[in-house]
Amino acid sequence: MQATPSILSPHHKLLDFMNRLADIFFLGLALSLTLTQLDKSWGQSATLLLLFSIVYYQLAAALIGIYGSQRSIKVREQMLQTLLALAGTFALVAMTSNLSNRLHFLADREFLLFWVILSALLLTAWRLTTRVVLTAIRQHGINTRKAAIVGCNALGRSLVQRFHNNRWMGIDPVAFYDDHADSTTIDGITVHGRIADVLEDARYNKFDRIYITLPMSEQASIKQLIDGLADSTTNVFLVPDVFVFDLMNSRQTSIDGLPAISIYDTPFSFADSVVKRGFDIFAGLGILSIIALPMLVIAVAVKMTSKGPIVFKQIRYGLDGKPIEVWKFRSMTTMDNGNVVKQATKGDSRITPLGAFLRRTSLDELPQFINVLQGQMSIVGPRPHAVAHNEEYRKLIKGYMLRHKVKPGITGWAQINGWRGETDTLDKMEKRVEYDLAYIRNWTVWLDIKIVFLTVFKGFINKNAY
Repeated sequence: MQATPSILSPHHKLLDFMNRLADIFFLGLALSLTLTQLDKSWGQSATLLLLFSIVYYQLAAALIGIYGSQRSIKVREQMLQTLLALAGTFALVAMTSNLSNRLHFLADREFLLFWVILSALLLTAWRLTTRVVLTAIRQHGINTRKAAIVGCNALGRSLVQRFHNNRWMGIDPVAFYDDHADSTTIDGITVHGRIADVLEDARYNKFDRIYITLPMSEQASIKQLIDGLADSTTNVFLVPDVFVFDLMNSRQTSIDGLPAISIYDTPFSFADSVVKRGFDIFAGLGILSIIALPMLVIAVAVKMTSKGPIVFKQIRYGLDGKPIEVWKFRSMTTMDNGNVVKQATKGDSRITPLGAFLRRTSLDELPQFINVLQGQMSIVGPRPHAVAHNEEYRKLIKGYMLRHKVKPGITGWAQINGWRGETDTLDKMEKRVEYDLAYIRNWTVWLDIKIVFLTVFKGFINKNAY
């Protein structure tokens, strides 16, 4: 007996076509509203602008992969893809306008700004609306895909949990298959039989998707299963159990058709990097405008209260472990910057009276906002350690150097959770690294904003900072 298909499942191409039409419509609507707002008429120039923007947007969207199935893409990534495509579109439109006198509207910065902002608002609003609508109807069993899981192991159960936690994907796990299941129901999902039984069910199209979560040690069984499933039209996915390893932002990629899985990778896509860098620049400039006067006062105080330079520049590891110079207001009478660097301790005689206050309140870190604008640091990220300490702890703590997969930060997830200051025992450094890696694995721009907000209230002053 053939399963009844989902109401919208035959129409995924229609949904894709609707998205393309909507993008064209909203680009035109944004242009029309801009012309009306600025009291300009629609003429040949406006028509050319719209045509160029449509062509360029479709090209950018194709390169980025906006169209097609969005079932497994989070809404944040979808918004970023849209904004990135728009950025590329208007960059190309602006370049084209320099080659044609007919596109004279773009000489008006106010016109361009209005059009860009309206386009971004309308297109992202459409994406968000369609996602909300699809999520709502999928929660009622419409436009869903029935999925079978082959393997009642921890990986298979984790996959089911992820489907349940992300209902917007519209993937409904309805059956387990396993040769060694110790129950007829696992996590609310019925065990339909042994692994061989899924072949017969697949032939009758009982499922839209089959996910194989067997361990890699069962390679022969996996191959036999995949060969058998070739006698069906069901979509088949292999979920490798690489998650038994301690992965860092693992991604699937392809090398001339050969699939590969990254074990340790950067947490940032290109769009994420643009967003994080933009946040650093705008927030950094805003904060510097506020702290400029206090920094001047501190600089004068450092110069007047002790001998030596105002700013201490220490070599530390930056992105990918490359050396950078980190700026700090000098708080000590000595400036260690070699192969042996002694951590500051409570009552440390090297710390000046003013330096003790600066370190306790984190005011000695303020010059690092200059490092942020230089692109060497980020406002939020793992705190950079002295090179000597990096070389010491990389031998003692598993995954220590993975914290350098991102730029070091002025504040971080570890710091606002209390793991700041002297690390006089190995377990303290291990906890700091644990929180740093958790930040990298779970990064979002909203997490950065949360950390900055919490730093204001609980991150500046700490009893362990001396």
